[in-house]
Formats: sequence, structure tokens, C-alpha cells
Amino acid sequence: MSPASTKASTTVDARTPVTSPASPSSPPPSAPGGADSRMSPGGPGFRRMSFALFLAGVATFALLYSTQALLPLISGDLGVSAGDASWTVAAATGGLAVFVLPMSALSERYGRRTVMTASLAVAVTVGLLVPFAPSLGALVALRALQGAALAGVPASATAYLAEEVRPRALVTAIGLFVAGNSVGGMSGRVITGWVAQEWGWRVAVGVIGVLAVACAVAFRLLLPAPKHFRPGSLRPRVLLGTVRDHLANPLLRRLYAIGAMFMTVFGGVYTVIGYRLAEAPFSLPQGIVGSIFLVYLVGTVAASASGRLVGRLGRRGALYAAGGTTAAGLLLSLAGSLPLILLGLVLITGGFFAGHAVASSAVGRTATRGRAQASALYQSAYYVGSSVGSTVGALAFHSGGWAGTVGVGLVAVAGVVTITVLGTRAARVERVERRGLAPA
Repeated sequence: MSPASTKASTTVDARTPVTSPASPSSPPPSAPGGADSRMSPGGPGFRRMSFALFLAGVATFALLYSTQALLPLISGDLGVSAGDASWTVAAATGGLAVFVLPMSALSERYGRRTVMTASLAVAVTVGLLVPFAPSLGALVALRALQGAALAGVPASATAYLAEEVRPRALVTAIGLFVAGNSVGGMSGRVITGWVAQEWGWRVAVGVIGVLAVACAVAFRLLLPAPKHFRPGSLRPRVLLGTVRDHLANPLLRRLYAIGAMFMTVFGGVYTVIGYRLAEAPFSLPQGIVGSIFLVYLVGTVAASASGRLVGRLGRRGALYAAGGTTAAGLLLSLAGSLPLILLGLVLITGGFFAGHAVASSAVGRTATRGRAQASALYQSAYYVGSSVGSTVGALAFHSGGWAGTVGVGLVAVAGVVTITVLGTRAARVERVERRGLAPA
């Protein structure tokens, strides 16, 4: 599954009003009789809508990470290093990071379903071309275009749900979309691993392309037409003003940096782990290497438990715990024993998803207006971290082996801890100042 796609996201998005007349902050849309006409579990269209967005999530994240488990094979086929091959992942996540904010603006003007449909149409078309890329340069260019197209799905899906689903059912609906993200991210890697073992990486990414086409067609046929969308104007000045205000907020800046650094660890580890396990002394077959991504299921559990963790330790305490768990996993993964390496991956995955859940949910609580844009900025930072991690982690592996990749991860975790310490100090200063201003 994609790290950006955990139940953590439900915490943010369910709290995130969409800038439209149908947002939760506006009066609920009413039917002629005065009742709320939005969808709810058991009501007309809810199952169709939920399944449609589940399929959109599957297609999006299966495509986005389709080459990650195949990097050793791509390196061998095209005669390139691990660092060069990693650009097939970094280009896709980087394209998504750059275009998620513009896509969110387009969905305000042209509609959520329209943007999601167009995004998936372009992405699956490119997905069918990827297996025929004649060179690494062509492959990276196609993957960048694919990532840019896919940015329209996460940018629009939660907005569609906020407008068309009753507030009490919103967490449930977004949870199903997130489940699709998880299934897509995990299955894309596992399926490509086993297919590539028999027929090569080109056939493997082609299979994912065909799967994504089927999901995209079913999505378009099943998703109910929006009833509560009200188009807005594309006003770049207003959008840029909102973005500027968010970036001027010190707490939001810290949260964006924390999300990026956690994803730097995760992107680096899972981009490189296939090379390590495919080489001696392990020499695992490609199918088994792809199945390593089943460890992602640990992340789903960790994300769902993050709320209880925050309840016990507070937000900053939870971030310290997540960073410590991730660092422990990185150090454990240095062992030469396969069971210990797998245990290290479990700790890295659990720590990452818990940290991502805490940081992403804090964005929704911190932004007092323009929360959709605040969330989009977090996603941008998050996927920039993925691109940096996959590229720098692979370069470090090429020059220093697995210890080099672990070193990059530990530096990123140290950044998380440092930023959290600074945030703790800033909060203490603010409390002292407030007490000083309080009337005697």
C-alpha cells in the first residue's frame, strides 16, 4: 500500500472541510422535504460509490509503485545502476507531488468526478505504454507523466466524499477509499514480483496496466453523478494566498517536514530492499522479493492504533515513539540474518505509518481555513520525501551498500526528532507567554 494511504488519512480528510458550498461547514444539502439528501451507509448509491472509489484507489497506487519491486530486473535489462533505476519510482511520486495542488484547484472548477476520470484515463493509457519504453530515459519520462496524471485522484476523491456523503458516514467512506489505496499499493508490488519472475518486468507492468484499465472503467461506470458539487472559479491569487498563509505557519511547516522525512526513510528502504534480498547471500527469487511488501499490512495496524498512541503519549510523544521504532528497525536491518531483517522491516513500517498518521492528522487540526490546500501541501511534501528517499537511498546503496541506505534513513529520523524537539520548545515558550499575558 502506499504510505500516503493509510487509515491515518481518514483522520485528516474526515476533518477537512472542502472549499465548496457542500462542505461540512456549510448547511447540509436538503431534499425537497428538508432532509439531508447526501448518501449514507445503507442508502441509495452508497455501496456503488464506495466500491467505485475503492477501485480508483487500487488503480492509482498499483500504477504509482508498479516498478518499485522490479528495480533489480530493470537494472539488469537496461544495464543501469540502482540509483538510475530508482528514478522510475522517484519520477512518478515526484510528478504526483508537483501536481496534487493544481489538480485540487482544477477539481474545484470542473468537478471531482470529471478530474478523477480524466486523471485515470491518462494514467492507464500511459501505463499501457510503459512496457514498451525503449530506454531508461523514456521509461522515466512516462512514469513522471503517469504520476502527474494520478495526482487528480487523491486531490479530488476526499472532496467528492465530503460533498456527497453525510458527515457521520464520512470516516467510513474515506476508510474504504484508503483501503483501496492500501490494496493497490501492496498488490501492485506483489503481483509484479511473481509475474516478473516468470515473464520479465515488462510483462509485469503490462499486467498492472491492464488491471488498472479494468478498475478505471468500472470506477467510471459505478460512481454516482455528483448532486451537490458547485463549481468555483479558478482564482490563482486566492489559492496562492492560502498556500502562502499555510507555509507561513511554523507548526504546519514542521508537520510538512516531518511527513517528508518519514517518507524519505520509507521510500529509501523499500526501493533498495529488493536489491539487497536478490543479491548474495540471500539470492531470493523475484516472487519472494515482491511478497516482502506484505509487511505493509503492519502499517495498516499501526496507523489505526495511532489515535490510542496519541491519547497516551500526546502528539509529540507519539512522534518520538514512532521515530524511535523506525530507528530501531533500521539498525536491526543491518543484521545478516533474514528473520532479523524482516523484523527490522516490521519495525520500520510500523514506526513510519504511526508517524505519518500523527503528522497528517495534526495538519487537519492545525489549519483553521483552507484545509483542503493544507492537506494537499502535506501530500506534496510527503511525495517529495518519497522521491528523495528512493533516489538518495539507492545512490547510498550503490556506494556504501545497505549500511549506506540505513545511514540516510537514520539522518532523516534524526531530522524528525530534532524538529519535534524544536516544536516542543516552541510550545513551552508559547504557554509561558500566554500565562504572562493572562490577567492577574
